[in-house]
Amino acid sequence: MKTNVADSKQVKLSCRNVWKVYGPGPEKFFNKANGQVSDAATHADTIRKQQHIVANANVSFEVHAGEIFVIMGLSGSGKSTIVRCLSRLVEPTAGEIILDGENLLEKSAEDLIDIRRHKMGMVFQSFGLMPHLSVIDNIAFPLKLQGKPEQERYAQAKRVIELVGLQGRENNYPKQLSGGQQQRVGIARSLAVEPDIWFLDEPFSALDPLIRKQMQDEFLHIQSKLHKSIVFITHDFHEALRLADRMAIMRDGAIVQIGRPVDLILNPVDDYIRKFTLDVPWETILTAADIVEKPEGPIDALKRVSCETLVEKLLRYLADNEQGLAVEAKDGSILGIATARGVVKALASGSNDDSGAAPKIVQS
Repeated sequence: MKTNVADSKQVKLSCRNVWKVYGPGPEKFFNKANGQVSDAATHADTIRKQQHIVANANVSFEVHAGEIFVIMGLSGSGKSTIVRCLSRLVEPTAGEIILDGENLLEKSAEDLIDIRRHKMGMVFQSFGLMPHLSVIDNIAFPLKLQGKPEQERYAQAKRVIELVGLQGRENNYPKQLSGGQQQRVGIARSLAVEPDIWFLDEPFSALDPLIRKQMQDEFLHIQSKLHKSIVFITHDFHEALRLADRMAIMRDGAIVQIGRPVDLILNPVDDYIRKFTLDVPWETILTAADIVEKPEGPIDALKRVSCETLVEKLLRYLADNEQGLAVEAKDGSILGIATARGVVKALASGSNDDSGAAPKIVQS
């Protein structure tokens, strides 16, 4: 379970009304440079009817400093295209991409190369390692492109090798490594430049399930030390739940909902989002803070629990404390109380039963 949640509200990266349209002269569909339209869904349908492909439709979100922002969706939803637009590996048709207050779409090719080399780290599903280079040489390669002296780049490469747990493998070649080890090299190489923003596009999807979980754990361990601003792409909802501070779900090139994982579970905006959450083990996601209620009476005598306590750990205490438990914030103040009733109400809010019909009571 992810515990390193970013508290910062400082915006590191803004994606504003970004469109990516494939076809002849797609710019003709936009009157304004930023791509704002009165009805994005209708506009996207109009573009498609004119034999163009709308890969991204009016995509907007912000990434806060130090947070893991996960973008997920099914195949063809536009998630990989948008992360490539963020780095301008794919050129957006319209919109704005603001990094540290500067619009990347206004940067020259030369400026953009410099930004990628010094401010961005990128990891993709394909490891992209150079087979003729050793582990340490693969990791040091982007530093060589930066023009760093040999001693400095190898010293930095050794530091990230230790960070990703590849000590002793420095002189191995990619063919001598397992899939998980190769991906660690890819991660280390992207971290060697000490990026301000880190883009990862389904980096673990090619790995076996057990190795994939280990890599997720390692990724969270690295983030707990480095506190990078991260955009992480996945099609796996459970992976998103493990990693995300906040997440966005995409469909047909557009964002359907953005929020904390628990927000999407408890308050899905439509059936598309609700289907993703149906088999989620809610007790491993919800915390005491998510089910807190306003107390109806004095709470001085109630036992206290941290706001970050998982519901799965609360259940047996709630069974023994019918009046509930006082939920304590990080600063020691009381947020409210957690009760068994609160657990049930939270689950009911995410239910897909909208019929309103009362359940049939069967008497023995």
